[in-house]
Order: sequence, then C-alpha cells, then structure tokens
Amino acid sequence: MLFNSIPFAVFLLAAFILYHIVPARFRWVFLLAASYAFYMNLHAAYGILLLFSTALTYFLALGLERAPDHAKKNLCLLGGILPLVGILLIFKLGAPVIDRLNAMIDAGRLSLHPLTLRILLPAGVSFYFFQSMGYLIDVYKGKIRAERHFGYYALFVSFFPQLLAGPIGRADALLPQLKKERRFDYKKVTYGLKLMTWGYFKKLVIADVFAVTVNKVYDNAHSYVGLVFIIVTVMFAIEIYCDFSGYSDIAIGCAKLFGIELAANFKSPYLSFSIKEFWSRWHISLSTWFRDYVYIPLGGNRVPKWRNCLNLLITFLVSGFWHGSSLTYILWGAIHGILQILETLIYPKTRKGVSVVRRKHWWQLPVTFTLLCLTWIFFRANTIQDAFWICSRLFWDIGRPLNYLKTAVICLDMPYLSMCGMLLSAAVLFVYDLASLKRDVICAVSRQRGIVRWSVYVLLLVVIALFSYKGIATEFIYFQF
Repeated sequence: MLFNSIPFAVFLLAAFILYHIVPARFRWVFLLAASYAFYMNLHAAYGILLLFSTALTYFLALGLERAPDHAKKNLCLLGGILPLVGILLIFKLGAPVIDRLNAMIDAGRLSLHPLTLRILLPAGVSFYFFQSMGYLIDVYKGKIRAERHFGYYALFVSFFPQLLAGPIGRADALLPQLKKERRFDYKKVTYGLKLMTWGYFKKLVIADVFAVTVNKVYDNAHSYVGLVFIIVTVMFAIEIYCDFSGYSDIAIGCAKLFGIELAANFKSPYLSFSIKEFWSRWHISLSTWFRDYVYIPLGGNRVPKWRNCLNLLITFLVSGFWHGSSLTYILWGAIHGILQILETLIYPKTRKGVSVVRRKHWWQLPVTFTLLCLTWIFFRANTIQDAFWICSRLFWDIGRPLNYLKTAVICLDMPYLSMCGMLLSAAVLFVYDLASLKRDVICAVSRQRGIVRWSVYVLLLVVIALFSYKGIATEFIYFQF
C-alpha cells in the first residue's frame, strides 16, 4: 500500500475516523492493528519478520537491565544486533547472487533444472531494524529504560507512517507520545494535511515527472554523451530529494493526524555550504543514527587525526553498503567519506574549536552542489561501468558550444511546455527551501488572510491533479533500501 495510491487514501481516512472514535485507552491497540494491517497488505509474510525483530529486541532489552554483569549485558546486546544484521546481510547480498545464478541457468551456462529463486528485500526492513537496534543500544548505554509494555513497544517499531522509510524514531522521543492520551487537535490535524499536500506535490509533480527523463537517459547511458548527462544528473538530484523528502513530509504529516510528532528529516539540504553540512540536513534520522551508533563508537573525532579520518571513511562505507551491495553504492559512500576527510583536513579547527568551514562564502553553495551531483552519478548509475562512462563524457564536444547544447536538446527530446513546467516546479521548490531556512513556511501561509491562503491551497491541489501521472502509483525510491 503506497502513500501515493487510492487504497492508502481510503485506509488513512478510515484509520483517522476510527482512531478518534475509539476510547482513548484502546487507541494504541487500534494503531498497532492498523500498522500491521498496513504492512501486511504489502505481503502477509512481512508481518512475521516485523514481529520477530520486535519480540527479539523487546525481551533482550529487558534482559539487559536484569543482567548481573557486563559480560551478560554484552551477550544480550550481541544477541539482538547480530541476528538483525545477519538478516540484513542475507537480503543485501543474497539477491544479487540469486539473480546471477538464475541468469546463468537461463543462459544455459549451468546444467541445472530451471528454477526461480528470488530474495526480496521486505519493504522498510532496514528502517525498523535500525530503529530496533538503536533502542537496544540506548538501553545498553543506560540512556533509556527498557519498555515493559510489549504493546507500546510493538507500536513504536511498527507505527505505519514511518514504517517503510522513516524517519527513524528514537525511543526517548516517540514512546512517551504513544503512551500519552491525545485529544483531537484541529491545528495539528490541519497542519499535517498541509504538510502532506506539500509532500505529494514534491513526489507527484516533481520527482515522478523528472524521473521519466532521468530513467530514459541513465537506463541507456551508452547511447548519450555530453551536456545531457549534466542536465539529467541535476534532475536526478532534484528527483531523489523530492521523492524522499516528499515521503518524509507525508509521513510526518500523517503522524500529526494522530497527534504524534515525528522528527524532521530534511532541512533544505541543497542550500548547504559543505558536504558535512549537507549530511546534517539530508536524511537526518539516518545520518544521526550512523553518527551515534557507528561513528562515535569507533571513536568519532576524539582520536588522532588519522584515526578520525578512518572512522569517517568506515562510517560512509557502511552507509553506502546499507543502500545496497552494488559497487556503485559502495563507491558513492566512499566518495562521500573522502570528501568529508578532505574537508576535515582543509578546514581545521581554530584555537577556539570552531571549524573554518563555518565562515560561509557564496561560492561554497555551487561548489558543494556540484560535488553532490557528481556523487549522485554513482548512486543512480545501473553499473559501475555506466557511472565511469557518464563521468568520462560529461564534457564531450564542449569545444563546440553550440553543438554541445544542440545535442543535449535533441537527446532530451522534451516539449517546450514540459521544460517550462519542470523549471517552474524546481523554482517553487527552491523558493520554499530558501524561505524555510528562517521560518515555517506552512505556518506563515496559514497566518495569511483567507483569500490568500485558500488560493495557495487550491492552486497546489489543482497543480497536483493536473500535472501528476494519473492512475500510476510509483514506488518511492527509498523503499528499495
């Protein structure tokens, strides 16, 4: 059940109405049942894996608190972490191996009876596994107490708005909200609906529309050269941002309908002055997860310079592998790690402990965005060969500027009105992100006179209705991770 589908709209409306009808003391039960129904609608077997990870980390967290010594605590922690990491490794590494085996059988290179084997990565498994592991580690470190109520903990892991692609919740922020009795809050509900609408605009009007051209070029990379690669790479940077931040906006807005606050996951990331700042604004819940549970345990920056650089590289390699076992993802993570290391070396801390990179200059914005776009080539390319082909031909025939431009226009083969529409939607996104650096744009619009704010709401809904692809519920990019 995708967020951008009619079944989800029906499900959400029914869940919202019933939630506020059910007596307050039973609402957690209703939300838990709704969350499992939502997830098992994708595949019934997914519920088993979700329940397994929930039960495993719930009981081991209780065991952590009761453990008489450090050795037993370590045993409980490893007993929760290793099975979940092992399952993730099976899904991440198993699928490519099985696909390769099937391809060899189909090609007759293996004399085995034809068979169909496929290891499907269950939707959202990486996110709720990380949420469960983060909870277990926090209990181990004594940051929180183990939750005694299995139902509340199960809801914490499975809460449907964030289940498939985050934001990854922290127990100290989310669990208390799930226990609290909540009443209908008109302002919170309307804010949530407005945020969801903005999320749908980003997904349906920008991400899905941009994806058509991006997929055409990247899926046939060897048929193109030159400026077209630069254009579609910038388009992909916008596409993946709108796709994922659009999901996060819908998830956060959806949670508000039930009176629950989820953490912000994006804060105008392309308006960053450095790669380090980008990662403090992009996919914040996952970035902070890797920081708190990988980078800091490795020693963080409280170690010699060479070790700090190694810690950065390891952390981003793990992040790349988390996205997939393909060499493109590994290299993408490695490049980001190297860029972070270079920033650490180029911008050393002053005597007061403040990094020189905080002295922001306008030229850092385009430089950072350019570097990010170059890394997105490796993220989006289907193979490592495609990625290097694209990189080696970005400036093909640039010595003849008119021909360089003309070739790109011909390759894109886009109607003039479509181009104008895409540029306009990207401009709207830029203005929104720029304005959101200093204010909550949704609140600012909500404070305007009735005729102004309702004009904005209606215009946004009309644009979504007219310019999104109808009848096609496209999957969100991060569902595959």
